[in-house]
Amino acid sequence: MAIPIRGVIHGKTIELKEPVNLPDGQEVTVVVQPAQPEKKWEPGEGIRRSFGGWCDDIEGLDKYLEWNRQQRKQSRRDPLE
Repeated sequence: MAIPIRGVIHGKTIELKEPVNLPDGQEVTVVVQPAQPEKKWEPGEGIRRSFGGWCDDIEGLDKYLEWNRQQRKQSRRDPLE
């Protein structure tokens, strides 16, 4: 059972950022790799990522949304028919 936990190396000692639910003296195997820095997003970054290629092309997005609306209108039947 592998539990990824961040820590800091101090010489031959690794200080863990959070407690581990193992008994004191328990032998473990440690795989050491440099941690990736935590990404700090700017406000609005999530919405920019979710729109992908459209984030820099507002007019193109508007054209696509209008085209999509027209396609939906064509494929719907009138419920009163």
